[in-house]
Formats: sequence, structure tokens, C-alpha cells
Amino acid sequence: MYLPDGRESITQAVAGLLQPETRILRMAISKSGPSRLVGLLLLWALPAVPAWAEIQVTDDAGNRFVLEQPAQRIVSLAPHITELLFAAGAGAAVVGVSEYSDYPAAAADLPRISGGSGLDLEAIVGLRPDLVIAWQSGNPAHQVKRLRQLGLRVFISEPRRLEGVADTLEHFGRLSGHPVQGQEQAAHFRRGFSDLARRYAGQDTVDVFYAIWQQPLMTVNGEHLISDVIGLCGGRNVFAEQPGLTPRIGIEAVLAADPQVIIAGGGERELPELLAMWAPWPELRAVQHRHLYTLPRDLMVRPAPRVLDGAERLCRLLETVRGKAVREQ
Repeated sequence: MYLPDGRESITQAVAGLLQPETRILRMAISKSGPSRLVGLLLLWALPAVPAWAEIQVTDDAGNRFVLEQPAQRIVSLAPHITELLFAAGAGAAVVGVSEYSDYPAAAADLPRISGGSGLDLEAIVGLRPDLVIAWQSGNPAHQVKRLRQLGLRVFISEPRRLEGVADTLEHFGRLSGHPVQGQEQAAHFRRGFSDLARRYAGQDTVDVFYAIWQQPLMTVNGEHLISDVIGLCGGRNVFAEQPGLTPRIGIEAVLAADPQVIIAGGGERELPELLAMWAPWPELRAVQHRHLYTLPRDLMVRPAPRVLDGAERLCRLLETVRGKAVREQ
């Protein structure tokens, strides 16, 4: 339709500028009055808005990490990272895991990208990940550096406190597009260790030697997550001041520390070996009172949600030590 002076109507002029495939918008223009035309044009001109805002997280090495959108293909370079990813809701996005990533069960079927010789860089690159999560103290630094040189985005994970486990659940939830589940799991974890802290606050301190390995004899210093768990239960890590996160020690150092309890990572089948190892030193308080125990290794060494189960068990063991000490007074 043309105006009396021969000019096209506003509706026809605008519609003529549109591509043939935009029939819906053209119909809307023809049916709308002039007062709505400007609004429709503004809506048409607006650029597409991404579904996700930019994700910014600081990793455990202090690096500022930015993703334009949630990660869709994630490679985990440590068992604790695998557990945390699944707990935070990112399990479906995990495309490769490290050796010994055996929990949850769904992780068992995923491709392995590491072994005794370190990381399989070719396999990692072949999985085309948009996010790689590395273990700061457990993965070879030169290989992690190489992954970055190859153009992969690498996030560093190293939670050394119980609060750090909760923080990591939140971070992984955000990085994978599951912020609500990450927050919920983090809140549940915080409630768990806060409850343990309340239950065992004010208890008599128990001197603890925790052996993460027996041959060679290795323990943890005060920076390790296990030391934080010991403190949560009212214990004192007798090797907290040792240099290095997981120092090797000698029998003489244990004799000098004279712990009230010796705990080793392992199962019931390994308890006889533990008892036999320390039997030659009956002067140790732990040996005198038969306070030698084992705890499932994975529940203590992995900074993941199941560490709460390990903490619960360790707290009960220390309570047993306190109870026996009272009865023997």
C-alpha cells in the first residue's frame, strides 16, 4: 500500500528490508500499529544473549580461571578430582580420568589417561577436553605445564583443609554448569564436619601418628588434609612440624614422638602387619595399650566428600583411646 504522495507505508518499507524467511516478523509488523513498530525493530536488532555469563574462579594455585561457558568435556587427573566432579553434578561431562579413579562406579568405565609413568599427554589431547583439572602435588609439574603449552585449559586442585573440599565442590559445580548442585553438596559437607567439630570440641588431646605408607615409612605434616581431620577429632599430629607435605621418617623419630595411637592407611587384613611392625618397641605408648589401628586409605587421603566417613571413623578411634585411658587411671 502506498501513501497519497506515492511513498510506501512504514510497514511495507520495513518489511521490504527483511529477508523472505522472516515472514513471522513481517506479519507482526503489518498487524502492529506504528506505536509498536520501534519496539519490534529494537528487539530484532538486539544481539543474541548467551545463556551463561562468564565463569570466573580462582584455583588452588592462585590462578584466576575464566570460562566463557560451562565445560562440556572434562578430564580429571586424580581420583579425588573425579569424585568431586561427580558429586558436584559434572559426571556426564567427564570424558577421561586418572588411574585408580574407582569411585563412583560410573567412573570405572571411563578412559584412563595416566599410569605409573605419568600422564598420557597424547590421550588427553585426543579426548578434546575444554577443561583439564590437575592435582598440584600429585601430577608431574612439567607435564601439566606441557598441557598448557598445547593450548588446554588447566585448573589446579589441591584442597588441604576440609573447608577447601567444600569450596572445590562449589567451584566444580560452577565450572561445569551445575552451580546449584555444587552449592548443595558443599553445604551438606560443611554441615557434616561442623557437626563433628561440635561433638568432639573440648575433648582431651590425643597424640596421633598417622602412617600413609609403611615401606618406606611415611607420614603427613600439618599442611595435609589428614592433619586437619586429626585436629577436627581432638587429636594432635605428632609430625605436624615436619618439612614436606608427606615426609619420610625413621623409627627413631616415632620413638621420640611416642604417640598414644598409631593409625595406618589400609584394611583389616593389614592390621596384623601393623602390629608386627611395632611389636619390637613395647616402650611406645601406642604399643603398650594396643592402640594400633587401620583406616581405609581412600577415605583419608582423598580430599573428597567421603573424607567425612573417614573423619567419623577416626574420631571414634580417638574416643576409644580416651575411654581406655580413663578406665586405666
